[in-house]
Amino acid sequence: MSRDQLQAAYVLHRRDYGDTSLLLEVFTAARGRLPLVAKGARRGRRAGGSQAALLQPFTPLLIAWRGRGEVCTLTHAEPAGRAAALAGEAIYCGFYVNELLLRLLGRDEADEVLFGAYQRALAELAGPDGADTPLRRFELSLLEQLGYRPPLDRDADSSAAVQPQLRYVCEPERGPVRAARADDPSAVSGATLLALHHGDALAGAGAREARDLLRRLLAPHLGEKPLRSRALFTARRRRA
Repeated sequence: MSRDQLQAAYVLHRRDYGDTSLLLEVFTAARGRLPLVAKGARRGRRAGGSQAALLQPFTPLLIAWRGRGEVCTLTHAEPAGRAAALAGEAIYCGFYVNELLLRLLGRDEADEVLFGAYQRALAELAGPDGADTPLRRFELSLLEQLGYRPPLDRDADSSAAVQPQLRYVCEPERGPVRAARADDPSAVSGATLLALHHGDALAGAGAREARDLLRRLLAPHLGEKPLRSRALFTARRRRA
């Protein structure tokens, strides 16, 4: 099969299907998120190992499939590069990013911009600079591509530019407005809002503010069902 017929993809989730197969949720640049059956993937060995060993999260793939139903059949898969070298807490952060896509991205919604943001997030999570900045960048990219990201650099009431020394409450549907009280627990500094808007690095109190803000912005779209990856991450930290 010619490589120009293959589609760039990542496995978001997989589970055993029948005696020898896998049921996959994959994220592709061309088709967005879609379910595939990898028939016989857990049976036998192929050159370089079983197909199941290849079909892992965080590994860049080139794939092909066939079928017209809700669940198609994987017909080809090959590596498109090295898997993101996630270790320690970064693994849980990677599963969190995958779970966001599974929960919020509809099937067959192609989005090359979001696919690129996902690749960047994995690369940055594998780097030495911590998870806060890449996670916030990806969360905002996801909200923007879904049409839910509020503007973060303008006061929603006055349209004035956000001032770094002031504090704001960010409403999910509108964006930031001046906080009535500086000690409002949901208030965020203008400096944090501007860092998020520009994609700047986050650290210290700004990183904590940004994390809590993005949780509030995502919450209306995620619903009441807890994120499994977040629970696993919290349990790991308690054990540490």
